[in-house]
Amino acid sequence: MTFVFYILAAMLVFLSYRSLRGGIDYLDYFKKELAKPPSDYAPFATVIAPCKGMDDGLEENLAALLEQDYPNYEVIFVVDDKNDPAVSVIEEVSRKTEKQRMLVVARKAIDSSQKIENLREAVSHAAEQSEVFVFVDSDARPARSGLRSLAVALEDENIGAATGYRWFISDKPTFSSELRNIWNASIASFLGPETKTNFCWGGSTAIRRDTFERLDIREKWRGTLSDDFTLTRAVHAAGLAIHFVPNALTPSIENCTFREMLEFTTRQMKITRVYAPKLWLTSFLGSGLFCIVMMTAFLIVALSARNGIEVLAAVLTLISVTGLSVAKSWLRLKAVRLALTDHDADLRKQFLPQLSLWLISPFVFLYNCFAALVSRRLVWRGIVYELVSDGETRIVPPSGSE
Repeated sequence: MTFVFYILAAMLVFLSYRSLRGGIDYLDYFKKELAKPPSDYAPFATVIAPCKGMDDGLEENLAALLEQDYPNYEVIFVVDDKNDPAVSVIEEVSRKTEKQRMLVVARKAIDSSQKIENLREAVSHAAEQSEVFVFVDSDARPARSGLRSLAVALEDENIGAATGYRWFISDKPTFSSELRNIWNASIASFLGPETKTNFCWGGSTAIRRDTFERLDIREKWRGTLSDDFTLTRAVHAAGLAIHFVPNALTPSIENCTFREMLEFTTRQMKITRVYAPKLWLTSFLGSGLFCIVMMTAFLIVALSARNGIEVLAAVLTLISVTGLSVAKSWLRLKAVRLALTDHDADLRKQFLPQLSLWLISPFVFLYNCFAALVSRRLVWRGIVYELVSDGETRIVPPSGSE
């Protein structure tokens, strides 16, 4: 068993080193992308914002969509019920602007997620002159330059889609909200210069309209739950690149309870298991390796009843993994601060959580992966879904209505 621990510990230290190298590349990529000269490329764009319920800061989030530093664009807000609470907010922010906007009511989803149904309906209302589709989430607040940054990336015809990603910010930081942030941050840093492995995030993604139609995305979405995984797969299958845009890194400013944190992270992993099973398995094995090695090393040191070599190996493992992981977290936060300059004060408050909660995050990942192994049922925006496959989604009726 001692030999097995040595092997597993060596593997974890090596993977932690690889992660640190990734953090260095992540920071370098941000510096390179943010230093690019501005471009005048700005075709007419359609921004599509599915809404359901009242997100934290919804009015500010939606207002940000109508205040973009971009010459010609429209915003299509889409709901599934004209009596949805979000409608009053949409009407309020719309009254304060002369920007082209529209409210669309989609039908209730039958065989897909409601977000998918909303998106499929909204694209059919895009203006004829629209050349770029931009998909956003109502719980995210883009910077004024967000739309321009996404559109500019599409000037290169080899780019199939341009994407940002979310970064959680809590106005009242709690253990749960900061743990969710570090969990999410570990996924954010997978994006970077490798366009063939980048993925789309549905809260901040742009695609040329002709590419969207040529790849038949609207039809590919039929029956699915995940808009971004489906879009990612289609773009990569066509041999096109996905470009990550640091300037499109988008804050989600909200708080959460521990239960909400677990619900969010588990939902993400259940979706991943169905749409990207290899990624789910990698997360399962990686988090399992971390938890086993770190707990074993800690017990060896704490009990100190083992021989000196074992204790030394355990201590070196704990020190190495801690040092490498803290350095990676610091590099990642430094990169994010370069992009989210308007939120620097809030990001400074994340310094200690980012440099400490990485130790707990893998245990959350392990729980999420195990939950995804035993169940494909999830709750999203108050609707219960059963993920039958990556092309079939079943909506579970409320109890007593079947």
